[in-house]
Amino acid sequence: MGAPQAALYRLEPLGKQHDRAGFHCGVESLDLYLKTQASQDMRRKANAVFALEPQEEPGRIAGYFTLCAYGLAPGAVPEAARKLIPRYPMVSATLLGRLAVDVQFQGQGLGAVLLAKALRSAYENAAQVGSSMVVVDALDERAARFYAAHGFIQLPESMRLILPMQTIAALFSF
Repeated sequence: MGAPQAALYRLEPLGKQHDRAGFHCGVESLDLYLKTQASQDMRRKANAVFALEPQEEPGRIAGYFTLCAYGLAPGAVPEAARKLIPRYPMVSATLLGRLAVDVQFQGQGLGAVLLAKALRSAYENAAQVGSSMVVVDALDERAARFYAAHGFIQLPESMRLILPMQTIAALFSF
């Protein structure tokens, strides 16, 4: 199937109106997080959680992602990306902590839609909080391939991938 039409979906912060219990992506840790921890993390300002809902089914969660501030040591950044970041003791970053699509919506390109929305949000917020890259810790090889296919650089001997903000700017032609 082709990519879904953006007008068919709405992205908004996770709220009480969203049906967390009905969400199932096939990865227990991602399902459990949304159902038991996401609201608490939002209240505590530990994570921003965004839900993608079909326009015709308000409250239903087709997918979600989380973003939060993050820092990592410059030595953890691959040489190819190191020239794109400032030389500080800690590199400011945005962590894309979770990204999941409900099984009933998988195979429609919504993962890429969610990723694009997360990257745009991370880039736009970097002007206010400072962030030189987006970091993701892939759950498995399949997830790592997904992020790598979208331009992320995998760190050596790790499931962690990064995407510099300069690369994100070029993707969106900011």
